[in-house]
Amino acid sequence: MILLILVFAPFLAAVLPFLAARGGRTWIALATALAPMLALVLLLSQTSQVLTGEVVSIKYAWISQLGLNLSFRLDGLSYLFSLLILGIGLLVILYARYYLSEQERVARFFTSLLLFMGSMLGLVLAGNLLLMLMFWELTSLSSFLLIGFWSRQVAARQGARMALAITGGGGLALLAGILVIGNVVGSYELVDVLAAGDLLRAHSLYPVALVLVLIGVFTKSAQFPFHFWLPHAMSAPTPVSAYLHSATMVKAGVFLLARLYPLLSGTDWWFYLVTFTGLTTLLVGAVTALFQHDLKGLLAYSTISHLGLITLLFGLDSDLAPVAAIFHIINHATFKASLFMAAGIIDHEAGSRDMRRLNGLWKYMPHTAILAMVASSAMAGVPLLNGFLSKEMFFSETLHQDLLGSFNWLLPAMATIAAAFSVAYSLRFIHDVFFNGTPINLPKFPPHEPPRYMKIPVEVLVFCCLLVGVLPAWSIGSLLAVAAESSLGHALPQYDLAIWHGFNLPLLMSFIALVGGVVIYSQRAHLFRWYDGLPSINARAMFESSVRFMYGLISRMLARIENGSLQRYISLLLFAVIAVLTIWLAPLSQVTGEMTLTPVDPLTALGLAVMSCAALLTMGFHRHRFTALLMLSVVGLVVAMVFSRFSAPDLALTQLVVEVVTILLMLLVVYFLPAKAPSESSSLLHLRDIIIAASCAVLMAVLTFAVLTRPYQSIADFFLANSLTGGGGTNVVNVILVDFRGFDTLGEISVLAITAIATVALLKGLYLPRARVDNQGRGWSTEVYPMMLGVLARLILPLALLVSVFMFLRGHNEPGGGFIAGLITAVALILLQVAYGQRWVQTRMGVRFPNIAAAGVLIATATGLASMLLGYPFLTSTFTHITIPFIGEIELASAIIFDLGVYLTVVGGTLLILSGLGRIGHDVKLPEDV
Repeated sequence: MILLILVFAPFLAAVLPFLAARGGRTWIALATALAPMLALVLLLSQTSQVLTGEVVSIKYAWISQLGLNLSFRLDGLSYLFSLLILGIGLLVILYARYYLSEQERVARFFTSLLLFMGSMLGLVLAGNLLLMLMFWELTSLSSFLLIGFWSRQVAARQGARMALAITGGGGLALLAGILVIGNVVGSYELVDVLAAGDLLRAHSLYPVALVLVLIGVFTKSAQFPFHFWLPHAMSAPTPVSAYLHSATMVKAGVFLLARLYPLLSGTDWWFYLVTFTGLTTLLVGAVTALFQHDLKGLLAYSTISHLGLITLLFGLDSDLAPVAAIFHIINHATFKASLFMAAGIIDHEAGSRDMRRLNGLWKYMPHTAILAMVASSAMAGVPLLNGFLSKEMFFSETLHQDLLGSFNWLLPAMATIAAAFSVAYSLRFIHDVFFNGTPINLPKFPPHEPPRYMKIPVEVLVFCCLLVGVLPAWSIGSLLAVAAESSLGHALPQYDLAIWHGFNLPLLMSFIALVGGVVIYSQRAHLFRWYDGLPSINARAMFESSVRFMYGLISRMLARIENGSLQRYISLLLFAVIAVLTIWLAPLSQVTGEMTLTPVDPLTALGLAVMSCAALLTMGFHRHRFTALLMLSVVGLVVAMVFSRFSAPDLALTQLVVEVVTILLMLLVVYFLPAKAPSESSSLLHLRDIIIAASCAVLMAVLTFAVLTRPYQSIADFFLANSLTGGGGTNVVNVILVDFRGFDTLGEISVLAITAIATVALLKGLYLPRARVDNQGRGWSTEVYPMMLGVLARLILPLALLVSVFMFLRGHNEPGGGFIAGLITAVALILLQVAYGQRWVQTRMGVRFPNIAAAGVLIATATGLASMLLGYPFLTSTFTHITIPFIGEIELASAIIFDLGVYLTVVGGTLLILSGLGRIGHDVKLPEDV
């Protein structure tokens, strides 16, 4: 239960910022902080269990047939990330209270922040790969809202769209990879998947699964060549940047590397793909960061570089490399969040983030300067700060890999160069902003320190940088060990988390990086001239150009296909059907299988002949709409008789009532069409249509014949054997609908209700002129509501309702059920509505049609929730038998309540659709229809 609260508390609290909106920013921030504070307290209450290596887990069956369960687990790795998400999240909430102005949509911002926080918690705590993927996609959607918060700015909209497109595309690849993994392993539960590493690595689909998963990881964590979206996400408010790009959004990818490390690592594929992608990203980000003039731009590229460092570590073939990677995840989160907040303070108080203008701020903002300088030094890897320790571990691990043979020196050399550039851009952050002369044309001058509480989050994070740097084993040792062990999947090798390991090669590499960074920064003038001479690459312009090109290409394709001709659409669809059927039937050596067909008796043959003739007459008289409609109704009636002939009474009843409703619908539509359609097709198009129709008919006949003459395994035996014992009913069709496949039925009636409401909304305000004459020129009656029809409708209604109740009550054991009963009721009410008008019917019913449909969906959903409250899976039904005096034993099944929901939804949805169509032809609003 604690894990459920951890994940869903931010989602449930997302409405609180709006409820507290009247109180201003302070009350909104306090309301926002309630859920993270509660979740953090619950998380900390599990500390002792997690540090002893215990895995806290919970699992609820959800859609087990697909392998999707509501499964969560809290181990060392998920505990660490949850701590970062909640801890830094609370600091961001405090910081954002002072960063955002009263004129901003503060409540909307904090609501989006809570949605993103809940998505990240769900991602790191998920114990099922499919569930993890759902939260993965939620992080992309919620981050889109946060990055595009300032939607009035073009850069914000474009940055949000770019982030969503790149991470969303990676999410599709990750989905495919997870499906491959689940297919190979046979489960999506994390505990089963992580134990099947040898099985997956030995499988032929391992490279496919690995590449697909890595595409998802690389796009999310901004690895080369997908790194370009991250700098353009800097158009978001600084609290968003501090949160998304230090501890959450971009860390989701490296979290997945850590989580799936036991499953995917240990192969050459893994080493080369992960290591060299990380190395390239590390170098590209480090070099590019030095030449950025925007403070947040510099921090964005430095984030890319550090994410490349973490990715590179996970790719190395050493058990200590993941330990170093996780250690750097912690350190990067602290110093990068504090740096983003410091950059936001500078922008907030000086009105600019351009380092060419931000000079000499030490004089005006000494407190902020000290905090930013300490955090920048941690980023540069200065001794006695946390960044130094994890970078030294990084250097050590690059020295202990041997998969490159004579080129083993390449990784430590490149790592040292990247570290030198890290020192150089950190120096630039410190020197150009706080020293290097005086401010130049600042929008806000003189700048000053921010409000006291705005600096507290930065102070807390900088203190963590110092604490871990001075006392690493005491402050972070236990948490790092249990998190790394959860990632590795086995016991950790020996390592020493200390600030001094003597004079060794990693220390020398750190010293070379520090000195090299100073040298690089001292030569920045020459380097800037060299960089300015390089070809300019505008990633945003290239992305927008690609989007416009794709949009134009698709528009041109659609213009050629969608020309407004329904004939063209149907012909293209049927051509596709012909092509697919031909491809599938071509390999058959013979059409006839080993099974014999059921003999056709004379009565069946007569029915098929009538149906064929009626279908041909429908085509022959298709320009005479009423005649064609009559012939079409004959086809539907014979189909119902065919169902009855072959022992499918439920289908026969359903077909019959659906046919009545459909004919009524088509009558309403035909009323607004010309009585006789003109000939519009040429002889060539007629020939095309004949060829298409004949081809479809032949291929479908061949396919049907091939299927019916071959043995097949049906699931019908399962339902026949379990319908009475498992569902308490002898009507197998109804038991399937309300019990075995109740979830499908719930989805279908929900779609019906939504479709009905959407139909009414689309038809609202639509006016079509009423027909004045029929196809023979005779005028229609001016009487809107005929008296004879009204008398007939009143006589039919009670009889129809009686039949409807009978069909409803017997549906669990005999042909009938909520769907059929609902259609019968709807037909009677439609007839009454045609006779007296919609308002007349609704007034006497005492309830509006949308409410009927909504009540049906709610009742059906409530039956599912009731079973969950009793400890059973969603929509589990039960039944019992009771004895009533003078009546005898009867059966009571909970599924009848679900069937009642189906009944009400069908009645409400059908009436909504048909009544909406029946109102669009009124020339004037009659009193009873107003």
